[in-house]
Amino acid sequence: MSHAGVIQGSSVRILIYLLFAIQLVSMGAMEMSGPFWPVHLRGLTTSESLFSFASIAVYVGPMLGIILTSALWGRIGDRYGHKLMMIRALAGLSLTQLGLALFSDIWVILILRFLQGAFAGYIAPAQAYGVSIEAPSRRARLFAILQISTNVGSLLGAVVGGLILDYATFFWINIIASALCAVCTVIAAVTLPDVPPVKKTPVTDKAIPADRSGSPWQGSPLLPLLGVMGILLLARMLPQTSFSLYVSSVFEVSNSVVGLCYGLLALGFILSATAWSRYFEHRSQQETLHRLTYVVLGCIALTGVAGITRNPVMFVTVYFIWGVLLGATTPVLMALISKTADSSQQGHVLGIAQGTAQFASIAGISAGGLLSQVYGLQYTYLFVCLAYVVALIPIVALRYRPAVLQPSPAPPGD
Repeated sequence: MSHAGVIQGSSVRILIYLLFAIQLVSMGAMEMSGPFWPVHLRGLTTSESLFSFASIAVYVGPMLGIILTSALWGRIGDRYGHKLMMIRALAGLSLTQLGLALFSDIWVILILRFLQGAFAGYIAPAQAYGVSIEAPSRRARLFAILQISTNVGSLLGAVVGGLILDYATFFWINIIASALCAVCTVIAAVTLPDVPPVKKTPVTDKAIPADRSGSPWQGSPLLPLLGVMGILLLARMLPQTSFSLYVSSVFEVSNSVVGLCYGLLALGFILSATAWSRYFEHRSQQETLHRLTYVVLGCIALTGVAGITRNPVMFVTVYFIWGVLLGATTPVLMALISKTADSSQQGHVLGIAQGTAQFASIAGISAGGLLSQVYGLQYTYLFVCLAYVVALIPIVALRYRPAVLQPSPAPPGD
């Protein structure tokens, strides 16, 4: 059930824009320090082994925290409301950023980064809150808008963080990030309306299996959809660790061109995600998967070209078009996952989806680094291409799976 019937028309749009702004600012605040953690950690130790471990753990720690706690926070949100979970997450971000500003011991920093993921985890409750106020037919657009805000925030945050570091110390990056998250916490608490949690209702329609009312997994395509999303994210993250080395060594270009390539991927996503969401908005699961097959085939072709081309202009163009195609993957799949789950279990299912995304990202980053060390940088995009080929298997299997009856949406105003 969506409360879009209670919160009418233009009010819903305003709230979605407000969610966009809060997520952009808070995620941008977090990314202000993102690119610069190795620089900061380098000055805190003379031990090469500790530095190597810490420079990985400082990024993996928050992801592990999200994986371990996102489903729990989602269940609590389903029971007590997702606005409360958003406030909890934003307050957690603010407090952990304050701690990161005040402490300079590496082990304390790593613990705080883990706690940041475990007690914050803002994205999943924001998605669940958005689902509770948005019409079901517009969920793909909702997920696209929220993911765009994360990408724009990441780009702007990295730039702002660099400017701060040029004129001040790393301490001020974290202090400013803490203040921004605190402001977002207050805005969310004051301006977002409370949406009561959806109560579970007994399933009486004999056409719907009885076990669907108790478990979101039995008899549903949730697990395969999560698998598809995970493989696609893994493929996307495979070149993450070796990207700058690959581009600079293969094409012998400047760091600015390396940054341009990286930024164009995000730009392609930002420009295309809402258009893709409109395209998929009113299509059935089978129709969506059918068209998603062609998107993945396009990714296979593009990453194949990226792996064999030695022309930097061609590589830059491929990266931008790849970003455009990525706009049709995660937001669309998240909308399918959300529509498949019962309204009373949105927080739980979206929390698991967020944990799956984090796990896939860790796996992709780790596998990409290992493969580049074992086989060399020249095969980086061959492995990305192969990962997309693997993703086709569950997509095709889901396309020919008998359709599952979805829970009937409640009438407007219910």
